[in-house]
Amino acid sequence: MGGKNKKRKREEKRGTIHPNNKYSENPPDFPHLASLYPSFQPFLQYSHNGHPRIDWTDFNATRELTRILLLHDHSLNWWIPDGQLCPTVPNRSNYIHWLQDLLSSNIIVPDTISSADHSKVRGFDIGTGANCIYPLLGSSLFGWTFVASDVTDVAIQWAEINVNSNPHVSELIEIRRVQCNATTSGLLQDEEPVLSATEVENLPKLPLDLNACEHNSYRGPPILVGVVREDEKFDFCMCNPPFFESLEEAGLNPKTACGGTSQEMVCFGGEKAFITRIIEDSTQLKHNFRWFTSMIGRKSNLKCLTSKLWEVGVTVVKTTEFVQGRTSRWGLAWSFLPIVQHKSSISLPNKNNMSFMLEGLQRKDGAINVLEGVKSYFSLHGLSCTMDTSSFTVDVVATKDDCNSILKNEMPIINLSTDYQPTEKKTSDRSNVNLSCDRSGLCISVFQQIPGTLLVKGSVQDKNSPLSGAFSVIFRKLEEVLQNKFCTRSV
Repeated sequence: MGGKNKKRKREEKRGTIHPNNKYSENPPDFPHLASLYPSFQPFLQYSHNGHPRIDWTDFNATRELTRILLLHDHSLNWWIPDGQLCPTVPNRSNYIHWLQDLLSSNIIVPDTISSADHSKVRGFDIGTGANCIYPLLGSSLFGWTFVASDVTDVAIQWAEINVNSNPHVSELIEIRRVQCNATTSGLLQDEEPVLSATEVENLPKLPLDLNACEHNSYRGPPILVGVVREDEKFDFCMCNPPFFESLEEAGLNPKTACGGTSQEMVCFGGEKAFITRIIEDSTQLKHNFRWFTSMIGRKSNLKCLTSKLWEVGVTVVKTTEFVQGRTSRWGLAWSFLPIVQHKSSISLPNKNNMSFMLEGLQRKDGAINVLEGVKSYFSLHGLSCTMDTSSFTVDVVATKDDCNSILKNEMPIINLSTDYQPTEKKTSDRSNVNLSCDRSGLCISVFQQIPGTLLVKGSVQDKNSPLSGAFSVIFRKLEEVLQNKFCTRSV
């Protein structure tokens, strides 16, 4: 009984398909599609209870479904040769709609690095593949322009065929070949050789320290640096990275057959190493892109990569979950641009008591870790603060200049080292704090609710302080930092 309840809870916590996705309320109607497109009819099957379905382990069936969905719902002509990665349209549409959410959000300052024509959104698709699915969907749905990169002859050839087969969007998409250096050119041949699992695993690997997450460093063709031109500006980059470290690992799911070459499926260190290289490249191209994004196949990699992002000094990190049927993928986005600030704190309501919940914490992150995060946040801004581990509070003394520093500066990086020793005091002496007229005492408290959930409360000690108007902004900035540090949340 308990097992069924746990399973039900897991299902309830699963994300959903993006609400703007065409298929969120109207999934593909297989019998109707088969009646319109006879080529799909041979792949249509029915379960014992009469439910229509296809054999997801049949590459030809999944390819034909993708072809007719792109044609029927998006007026796109499309095809890929045998063996190439076959994308699913609903899942890839989720990514496109999430990007639209990011671009239309008021998170980072607008139009600081966009192209001269601000009405045109410009994206960069890393490793577009023979299918070229993201540029085709983005251009047909929203009129976005794209540069789509890849390294192999087959991918470049078929991406160009798919683009040129659709004159209504072909002018919006540029296919760009990535020039391999001497180290990697020998690994990529014109005919895309498929390496055996043993050959992949025996290639040399280099260690890469990523917040104590051990994996191998990326050793492959250029990704962004060396591909993006110096004077180019983009609103975003996107990527469906090689998820696996070996072909053997890539073939572990017997329930699907979406094809895929070694270049599309496998790289040294898997997706973690590949995305880490994107992060490293982004530090050199922080003014060329508004948003850097990537899909992630393993949720376990999210926290490690997010920690890496805070290390390199990003201003914001956003995550989401892409759901299609029983398959989940995750999206990771970051930016180096300043976060949008509210112009004036004078018009803000004088809220002296506020709170927020931190949900979805991992077991190793308890109240004490969050408390240390609160102290680290204010300490990095140079504020005087004391942590009381007996009452789980942090007392902060802030001047007007201190508050302005928090309101104007970029979000600080919380980096809790393993040897961090908090200042403890057994009794609270907040009542003895002598505040001048331009100094305000803030108290932040952390409360355990249920496993994995904490309540964070904040209050201004001096109710008549002129800084109480700025408190709500400061507290919300603290909330965003803690959410990004400890939780996995959607945009």
